[in-house]
Amino acid sequence: MSERSPAPGGLVLVESLVNTVDLESGADTLDSAEGRARFRIAEGELAQARELRESLRVALLAHAGHPPHRAVTPLGELLAGAPLLLTVAEADGAAALAPADTGPLLSRVAAAVAESLVAGTWSRLKACEAVDCHWAYYDRSPAGRGRWCSMQVCGARAKMRRYRARG
Repeated sequence: MSERSPAPGGLVLVESLVNTVDLESGADTLDSAEGRARFRIAEGELAQARELRESLRVALLAHAGHPPHRAVTPLGELLAGAPLLLTVAEADGAAALAPADTGPLLSRVAAAVAESLVAGTWSRLKACEAVDCHWAYYDRSPAGRGRWCSMQVCGARAKMRRYRARG
């Protein structure tokens, strides 16, 4: 739904995963083999991938100051099952956190979250305030106070609802 540019670094994985479902229409790209292949999700891992997606959405809603859209397993509990390794490059001594196992989606998401924590970008990944949207977006505004994935769509709708409520 958003016309914004993708999140930086590994956060693009998180943003893309959260945005696999359109809450307004109910369309879920994880329902298709192509959609699952994009994230390397086996059919038997679909329930866990959806649980991870919604736990991520709750965290992104919290980043924007919004309440959870529903009860979910806390993201910290899910990510605790994804061990990370500290790697150090011999060439330049650069250190990074990497998933202990690069196959599972949970491990790759944990590494992306850890990378974004170090980079200071994790809290800028948010979910749209609109209850029929909750699309993930990266807030590039100077103050970091973005509320909607799209000012032209979700923001305009919210402002119009407030305007009509006053009249």
